[in-house]
Amino acid sequence: MISNQILQSTIDGLRTIARVELCVVDVDGKIAASTSEEMEICAGAAKDFADSPADSQEVQGCQFFKVFDETQLEYILVAGGAGEDIYTIGKMAAFQIQTLLTAYKERFDKDNFIKNLLLDNLLLVDIYSRSKKLHIPVDVDRAVLLIEADDNRDGNVLELVRSGFGNNSRDFVTAVDENSVIIVKELTEAEGTREVDRTAGAVSEFLKKEGIQGVRIAYGTIVKEIKEVSRSYKEAKMALDVGKIFFDERDIIAYNELGIGRLIYQLPIPLCKMFIKEIFGGKSPDDFDEETLTTINKFFENSLNVSETSRQLFIHRNTLVYRLDKLQKSTGLDLRVFEDAITFKIALMVVKYMKYMETFEY
Repeated sequence: MISNQILQSTIDGLRTIARVELCVVDVDGKIAASTSEEMEICAGAAKDFADSPADSQEVQGCQFFKVFDETQLEYILVAGGAGEDIYTIGKMAAFQIQTLLTAYKERFDKDNFIKNLLLDNLLLVDIYSRSKKLHIPVDVDRAVLLIEADDNRDGNVLELVRSGFGNNSRDFVTAVDENSVIIVKELTEAEGTREVDRTAGAVSEFLKKEGIQGVRIAYGTIVKEIKEVSRSYKEAKMALDVGKIFFDERDIIAYNELGIGRLIYQLPIPLCKMFIKEIFGGKSPDDFDEETLTTINKFFENSLNVSETSRQLFIHRNTLVYRLDKLQKSTGLDLRVFEDAITFKIALMVVKYMKYMETFEY
């Protein structure tokens, strides 16, 4: 169904060109759009005309036309005035609205298909049959981008992304829930991950310029067939979650950039708790003071380089060594030893993951 706003915009444009007053009435006799308040008195007559067998008729000095969606009557178009010109203009306006109905129905069908495709709600045979019916290529490269934002009032992010990036007939912009917007992007053979990343950056900048806060974008790997699009969507969802946990400083994250975070994200919580207890005993990295945590993070950032870490922390080398020795006594792990450093780093990531998952338990 076309929105009343689209109908109003359409007949306003037609009125500007043809200088004929127009009114669109639904089958219940309610005004959907009108270029003049005087035309709205035709609503009652339009409802009566809807029950007549004629497709067009002159009533009360106005021309009435039926607008069908295939065989289903959708609207009555009323063109103000009488005469051959009014009839011709009204007929053209009715045809324009009928064409819009067809276009919007096809768009709705495609949107519904893509949603079910992403959610794995279609059988394989249905995917290919419906793709053929909707003229959607099945064997082209595609990737799924998932967009979240803190400021998503009444789905405004979806409308913004559609207006800015939904005009390409090869791509699809949709949503399967109220929290995120999805772009299913089609790629040529010459394009690849770089083009997906470029699109993600363009969407991010566009939304920020529109005043949208907290934009985060994740994307899955490129798939070769339409039946695999749901896999790219699942990868994008995982990338978005893993990005929030381990890469919170990044606005854009790709599934193939998750590293060890991808593995930790799939661990069961009981196993994580067992691992942390094994490493830290009854303690947790949350128990460390701010100075110790800063020292640890800076040491990892500098690839376990004592001299560079002490320089960036503005402390003497011996002070850093003292802190590392103190940490070793309390945890049994010496961060200067590569194996212990890896264990400690993974433990910190596991704790981050556990804290993130706790937010979904309440």
